[in-house]
Amino acid sequence: MYTLSETQIDFILDDIRRNGIELEDLQLNLLDHICCIVEQNLEDNGDFEQFYFSTRKMFYKHHLKEIEEETISLMTYKNYYMMKKIMMISGIVSVALMTMGIVLKFLHWPGAAVGIVLGVGVISFVFLPLMFLLKIKEQNNLKDKALTGLGTLAAICLTLGVLFKVMHWPGANMLSIIALVFLMCLYLPMYFISGIRNPDTKTNTIVNSVLIITACGLILTLVRSPQGTRILEAQITSDYLMKDDLLKSELELSKNNSLPDSIAIVSDGKKVFDLCEKMKEIIIQSETGNKTIEPNFSTEQQMIGLTDFHQFISDVSGANNVYSALKTSINDYNSKYAKAAKNIHPLVFETENDRDFKSYDALTRIVIMQMFLLQNVRKF
Repeated sequence: MYTLSETQIDFILDDIRRNGIELEDLQLNLLDHICCIVEQNLEDNGDFEQFYFSTRKMFYKHHLKEIEEETISLMTYKNYYMMKKIMMISGIVSVALMTMGIVLKFLHWPGAAVGIVLGVGVISFVFLPLMFLLKIKEQNNLKDKALTGLGTLAAICLTLGVLFKVMHWPGANMLSIIALVFLMCLYLPMYFISGIRNPDTKTNTIVNSVLIITACGLILTLVRSPQGTRILEAQITSDYLMKDDLLKSELELSKNNSLPDSIAIVSDGKKVFDLCEKMKEIIIQSETGNKTIEPNFSTEQQMIGLTDFHQFISDVSGANNVYSALKTSINDYNSKYAKAAKNIHPLVFETENDRDFKSYDALTRIVIMQMFLLQNVRKF
């Protein structure tokens, strides 16, 4: 049995490297195979170099680098098929979760939010990124890769924007706008220009462009315009002022009747009324910048906005303390005078889990609670 010297082993390794094999693991594996063949088949007095070069030819057809190219290709395709399998599974899982969430939402059963969030999360962070990676592996043109990237990014922003909108999380409108900007201003022009020049793809390009514009238009029809927002805020502010004027008229009428306590049956009622006034003042100041709303609120831009009430409670300094004190005072009032007076329905607090409850809803319901207090005054 022939025994290779250290010099001969180094000669084989250097020759492997000179022939374009750059992967270190592959170099060592080839070295091990070739050394085993040489030591087992070469006679003790045989020509080492001649036998080595003839043995090396067994590993390729044209050049030794073919081995490395085939190895990389196999590794790539192995990852490709694994990624494709994960993409398909994640797509099925996301559709199943979203379907479950939507069904539960329509039935008002628990678990709807979890299903929708997980479904959109899987499609946004697993399915779409994997689809992007697989697509760019199939494309050689840089322009096609850029189009795929823009389309994927727009799709992720759009799905997350819808999720944030459904869950009433901040940033929903921003994500939707980013998605529409990517689609209409970047993706669509590049896609249309590159596709319209090719006779084979001209028809499909026109059809797909029409569908993209239609989809974006339908999404925009669901978005309230800035002018529409101002009109809605003006209407909300006007409605609140009318209710508040009615409350003030009832309060004046109670005073004119010379009742023992013009605001409530006892001091507990006055405490609730005063806390209601304080809560209204904090909300109005947060929305308009002033403690009161002037009759010319529209021209002065002092309108009540569309702020989420529970977000307002957590963000505005002092609001949570007044809110907690008001809840406590209402519960004390109801328990103390349950038989003597009509209970104050804590309308504001019955919707603490309602994500769509706005500050103007809280103002309206606080006025209703104050009207209940004044009705108790009339009763006695």
